[in-house]
Amino acid sequence: MEKMWYERYNFCKGYHQLAKWTKGEEKVQVTRKYLIAACTVVGLGLILLASNIQVNSGKSLLMHPQKQLGEMSFDVPIGTTRFLHQTDVQFSYPKEGVRGIYVSGPSAGGTRFSSMVELVENTGLNAMVIDVKDDFGHVTYQPDEHSPFYDIAKPYIKDPKKLMKVLEEKEIYPIARIVVFKDTVLAEKRPDLSFKDGKDVWANSRGEAFVNPFLEEVWRYNIAIAEEAAKMGFREIQFDYVRFPEGFEHRDEQLKYDTGKYGEGDDSHVQRRVTAVTDFVAYAREALSAYNVDVSVDIFGYAATVVDTPGIGQNFLRIAENVDIISAMIYPSHWTAHFGLDKPDLYPYELTDAYAKVETALLNQLKENKPTSRPWIQDFTASYLGEGNYIPYGVKEVEAQIKALYDNDIEEFLLWNAGNNYTTGVHYDNPK
Repeated sequence: MEKMWYERYNFCKGYHQLAKWTKGEEKVQVTRKYLIAACTVVGLGLILLASNIQVNSGKSLLMHPQKQLGEMSFDVPIGTTRFLHQTDVQFSYPKEGVRGIYVSGPSAGGTRFSSMVELVENTGLNAMVIDVKDDFGHVTYQPDEHSPFYDIAKPYIKDPKKLMKVLEEKEIYPIARIVVFKDTVLAEKRPDLSFKDGKDVWANSRGEAFVNPFLEEVWRYNIAIAEEAAKMGFREIQFDYVRFPEGFEHRDEQLKYDTGKYGEGDDSHVQRRVTAVTDFVAYAREALSAYNVDVSVDIFGYAATVVDTPGIGQNFLRIAENVDIISAMIYPSHWTAHFGLDKPDLYPYELTDAYAKVETALLNQLKENKPTSRPWIQDFTASYLGEGNYIPYGVKEVEAQIKALYDNDIEEFLLWNAGNNYTTGVHYDNPK
């Protein structure tokens, strides 16, 4: 059975990571070298001084941390700054705001990629949200054979460096999508990190398994993948499925799972879930700060209309205050009767406009901690809703959603189409 733990510590102006995986009798240890360049800048004197610096925990920084096998936890000494990881590619945040499309691993690494680049180049689009860890739990690129993620890879993207160079050349802003707690691969490898129904790993009606948001080992696993994406040059890490399974409030008593530190205290089951999800988001942002990347989270649109979602653990404001960008999934097809609309899919402008007003009022409560709003909008036809409950989505419907966002001073958006078949002829610029 696989075991994984990550030991992190801060040293001088450097930020080091020790990652260690154990697979049966085989052990692979990956360490980073001391950050010679950073230490050269501050001088040998500061290096010697660092060995005696006392951090808030009352422990001294270790000069030979690679010899320490136990868990280490160090605070950053006051007055120091973290090393910022540098990449070989450079991207600037689009001055007009991000307008992007979702790109799956197979599309990013296959023959369709060139046509998707052309779509972005020849329109008002400027960004791609690319799967780095997909909905099944696979990483979508070809890692080094010594990587701890080699065995969970589907190498759709065989040459990540080439991909990033193309994006840099075409000035397409790169966002890495990482699916967090929906992870059939990890759940099956490590049932103890998942939810069990009897002796079996629980799966939903679509056969999808989730891992447990209460467990920090699951957090670290996903952050390690996010760090790899940041090293590739992605400027933003977008976390999706940051939640418990849908309808969890109806099965939380029947499933077997570890609540970790969240099993203590008098909080309700709902509050425990909300706190765990929120804590993960805050943890992710802090852990990725060394890479100078933005952190965004996808969230259900309906989370903005309730205080706490009872089952999935999403609290809109608590998540929003811990991210740089909040991306609510506000597809008209995904709402039941709401905002006075009996069949929301028939009203792309009205639904988007009504939602935007609710979200704006919420975000204004955060004042200086307010993240950028960048909703996911619908570029697909929801025929599965049945006759009379949907309309075909094309240029008119996509532009209606965009106009509603601009009318509410929301200038960033992402287009979702699971098959990456986007409507042509859409005007993405502000219609004002």
